[in-house]
Order: sequence, then structure tokens, then C-alpha cells
Amino acid sequence: MTVSRRGFLGAGGLALAGASMISGRTQAAGLPEAPTMTEATMQPPLYPKSGPDYQPVVTLNGWTLPWRQNGDWKEFHLVAEPVVRELAPGMKAHLWGYNGQSPGPTIEAVEGDKVRIFVTNKLPENTAVHWHGQLLPNGMDGVGGLNQPHIPPGKTFVYEFILRKSGTFMYHPHSDEMVQMAMGMMGFFVVHPRDPAERRVDRDFVFLLNAFDIEAGSYVPRVNEMTDFNLWCWNSRVFPGIDHLVARQGDKVRIRFGNLTMTNHPIHMHGYDFKVTGTDGGWVPESAQWPEVSVDVAVGQMRAFEFVADVPGDWAIHCHKSHHTMNAMGHDVRTYIGVNMKKTAPALKKVAPGYMPMGGSGMGEMGSMEMPLPDNTLPMMTGYGQFGPIEMGGMFSVVKVRPDIAADDYKDPGWYKHPEGTVAYEWTGEKLAEPARGASPDSGVKATEFKAVDPRKRPVRAAKAGGHGNH
Repeated sequence: MTVSRRGFLGAGGLALAGASMISGRTQAAGLPEAPTMTEATMQPPLYPKSGPDYQPVVTLNGWTLPWRQNGDWKEFHLVAEPVVRELAPGMKAHLWGYNGQSPGPTIEAVEGDKVRIFVTNKLPENTAVHWHGQLLPNGMDGVGGLNQPHIPPGKTFVYEFILRKSGTFMYHPHSDEMVQMAMGMMGFFVVHPRDPAERRVDRDFVFLLNAFDIEAGSYVPRVNEMTDFNLWCWNSRVFPGIDHLVARQGDKVRIRFGNLTMTNHPIHMHGYDFKVTGTDGGWVPESAQWPEVSVDVAVGQMRAFEFVADVPGDWAIHCHKSHHTMNAMGHDVRTYIGVNMKKTAPALKKVAPGYMPMGGSGMGEMGSMEMPLPDNTLPMMTGYGQFGPIEMGGMFSVVKVRPDIAADDYKDPGWYKHPEGTVAYEWTGEKLAEPARGASPDSGVKATEFKAVDPRKRPVRAAKAGGHGNH
């Protein structure tokens, strides 16, 4: 039996039992399967086999958790455990996650569903799961010590609640939260409207924003870092390891993302303007939706935007904080712009054999340079397109719109074949006159004439006759 929209919304006083522990051989035998995932690329959407129809989401570099129908309950099984995640080819991280990956699998269900989520703890410490943004009984909210006992290592707890509204949500620990989230424990939770026609789109992409500080050559994040992260990720992946978002020309596309980093991110998409249609608080009414080309998402927030993919091409999508589109940044590296490094290189090579002078004319040269790196790290800028190095990293991907792909095809179609005459090109005609340039403003004051004066040591001047002593 399925709970109707009217029935479950009218059951505001319904309170299911608090999260409880499963123990004993007989009870454990009744657990649903806990599938695992070892692939680092986007898995096909999981279409519903029963119940209301909906367009399932696809998770960048992720997958959707299968469920078991048990009477009225849709049952899921999450396993909190250590995982190894490839951030991009050439670098792996030792993280904590769920069901073999960080982030964990996307949980996908329908408004009005009764969900039962088993959580097994295979971590070396306690854990608990908070269902971020869901409206549920207090005892299911997942704050260890406050709403429930912590889940000890080796034990399984059960969460049971009714999905009271559709929208975009997350799950993450609320038990040693700083460490466990810094280690990669998080996941997406999507609830579709009960009415299959409500807010229907043709393609629905989801990903989480997270960040790590992993020193070159190491594998485990520095969990005590607060601001100085060097790997800015979408679903624990960095460019060029982030999946492309593939759409058929004419499709209505939704992109949902949540922010579990330590700072905000203005997400910008090229080639389109879009409408912001959802927040973590719910759907934005059509009359209140606003147009953007960039949308900022603060810490702990969710955003969804929609557009019609009517212009084919390879369109960049990225965080607009420039340092967030780089990998493994060395924050203590000096700036050498304008310095002739060729003069200093011979002396430096005597101290550091193999030293390569770089940075005197900017950092773009790193995009095409091949140089030795420490084990298990990535260059700051990497990845190639059809015209050469893209000179990006971190939170960067590509929305690929094509007219000739199938409705359920998400495979990378390769690089866009531009119609003749539509690519920016080098001017090879008559040499242009040198444009006039004005001189920079100059006050005439030399830099050496400025001196820092400690006001506490300023000599006291005698007051002029007839004047005020404090002038």
C-alpha cells in the first residue's frame, strides 16, 4: 500500500520509533543487500520498476543506491567504511565514505514514500547519519548523543521516516562531524514529486562540492585544516577526472549541487542563462524563479537550476573562484612574474639538480609541461581539449550538448565539431597599426619618499600663536 500525498501530509503528528540498533543473527539475516561500487565514472540512471514514474538522476562520478520493497517500506542499506577514491588519474586518496565510495551513493525516492535506511558502521569509531533538509521525527534526525545513541563500530542502526516533501537533500555524519566530513563522508538524497508530470525534466544531474588538503605524496587528508585546502572537488573528483554533463539538443536539463566545503562557491556555466528553480528549503515557485549565469551556494546549502539545451557545443561549467579551478596548489610558492629566471636557474640547479625555471611569465606554461612530480599528486593545471591544454583543475567540467544522441545516452560524445567559420582564429592579414597607449598616472612622488611612522614616537610640535594646540 502506498501512502497518498493527502494522507501523509495530514499525518503531522505521526512519530515513528527513534533510530534503533539491529543486533543478533536472526535480525541481521533480514538486512537488505548493501551493494558497493568500485568504478569512478558516472553509472547509468536507476529507473523505477514500480510505483510512481520519474526521471531518475545521474550522479557525476557516482551512482544511485538500489532499494528493496518490503511491504510499505522502501529499504536501503548504507555501510560507513574506509574507501580508496581516485581523485583524478594519477592520484588516489584514502578516505571514509559509504558503500565503497566517497561520496556515498545517491538515495533516490518519491514524495510520500516510507523509507527504512539501515546504516552499518565499519569505521574505527562511532558514527551517525543526519538527513540534511528532510522533515522527519526528531529521533531520526541523526545527531549522535542528542537525538540517538552513536552507532558503535560493527553495529547497524535503522532510520525510518516518511518523505514529506520533494526536493534536493543530502546526508552526512553528525558524529565526530569535523573528522568524518573532512574524510569524505557525505551523499546526495533526491526526492521526486509524487506527480510524474510535476517539475519533469529530460536530464537531471547531481553532485556534491567537497574539498581536501592532501600534501603531495601522501594519501590521507589533513582533517584539522580550516581554510587552506589544495584540492577542490565535485564528488571527490577534480578536473580532468570529473565526468562531463552530456545533454541532447532540446532537452530540458536540471543541475543540482550541494556544498559541504568550508566556503561558498559561485558556480558559473558558459553559453546559457538559466533559472534557479530549487534551494535546500524547497522548490522555487515559477513566478519567483530568477535568471542567472552564475549561482552562489553557501556552506551547507543546495541549489538547483534548469535550462533548455538548445545551443550545441562544449560549454564550461566551474566554480568562479579562480583558485578553485586548480589542483594541488603550493600556497607558499613565490611569485616570479617579471623575473628573468634564466639568470638564476644555473645557481639554483647547483643546489637542486633538475630545477626548471618557470613562473616568470605566468603559470599557463604548466598546462602543457611534463615534469617529474612526487608520487600520488597532480599538477596544478592539467587536462587537454581539442585545441591544446585547457589549463584548469579542481571544480571544472564541460556541458556537452549534441543533436544526435539518444534520450538515455550519457556517454562522452567526444569534442564538438564546430561549423566552419565559428572558431576564434589568428589574424594573418595586413599588420595592424600599433594601438596608442596612454601613460600610467604618476603623482611624481617616489616610492622611497613614503615612510611608515609610528604615531607613538611622532615628535610633538609647538603650537603656533593664535592656533589650537591640537592642530
